[in-house]
Amino acid sequence: MQTRTLGSSGLEVSALGFGCMGLSYGYGPAQERRSAISLIRAAFEAGITFFDTAEAYGPFVNEEVVGEALAPIRDKVVIATKFGFKNADPMAGVDSRPERIRAVADAALKRLKTDRIDLLYQHRVDPDVPMEEVAGAVKDLVEQGKVRHFGLSEAGVASIRRAHAVHPVAALQSEYSMWWRAPEAEVLPVCEELGIGFVPFSPLGKGFLTGKIDEHTSFAKDDFRNIVPRFTPENRKANKALVDRVAAIAAQRRATPAQIALAWLLAQKPWIVPIPGTTKLERMKENAGAAAIELTAYDVRQLGEVLSAIPVQGDRYPPALAARVGK
Repeated sequence: MQTRTLGSSGLEVSALGFGCMGLSYGYGPAQERRSAISLIRAAFEAGITFFDTAEAYGPFVNEEVVGEALAPIRDKVVIATKFGFKNADPMAGVDSRPERIRAVADAALKRLKTDRIDLLYQHRVDPDVPMEEVAGAVKDLVEQGKVRHFGLSEAGVASIRRAHAVHPVAALQSEYSMWWRAPEAEVLPVCEELGIGFVPFSPLGKGFLTGKIDEHTSFAKDDFRNIVPRFTPENRKANKALVDRVAAIAAQRRATPAQIALAWLLAQKPWIVPIPGTTKLERMKENAGAAAIELTAYDVRQLGEVLSAIPVQGDRYPPALAARVGK
């Protein structure tokens, strides 16, 4: 698999990463530990060297699984994790006090079985802690050798600039896909200006862009998508029109809709590195194959026309969660 560099940070990763969250959290019951470890190692064998986790996924369990899976190949991979929620619980609110950041980093190092975190993100901006203090705390961790690079997740332009002025931001992680293009307006231009890499999570629209979900699909009771307005049955039915058009273009390229959705992201900027996640070996291999697909200018233009013609129905978050992003 080809590699990419996240902005001007010098942090080189595989063109596609692996989002590990769903192995332990967010999309139904956690995967059996040995199966999850096997899948992570299979992703490495497929050429993926960039693995994303967080203390909040589980909580804690996901970091432990990632640490165990990658321990034998630690020096060949890049591990990203996150701080920012009270007691590692997204429902409990945010907490990015410097003392909390230090405690989270030390605990994550132990769970990940490593002596350094390659990329440490603030999971969500904390309105009660000045960004300068957050960036300063991570800068101290970098100087101590515990962290290599600093990242932000779902931050707004003002926060990005304030953080970057204190310590270089290597990457911004936010949702971005064919059906959520808001970063294109302000965030991507600022990333390009400041030399910050961009890491799209949910690059397959939380699974919808694979074409495997319709209005009749049922999710596990603890699946996050049950509370997402975009995933109501009526919105799924309406949004299927977009996936059907993408599927038609994918068939022309002898690819799957998921592969075209990922290739479309890769075609936007050379410093964009999507992190699709899955619990299935065959889907991981399918996703990895997208890195070999080079869309032509005609392909990109054709897809752009489709996206412009079919507006996506439904908000991407319920109001309480939407209030946390873009700050």
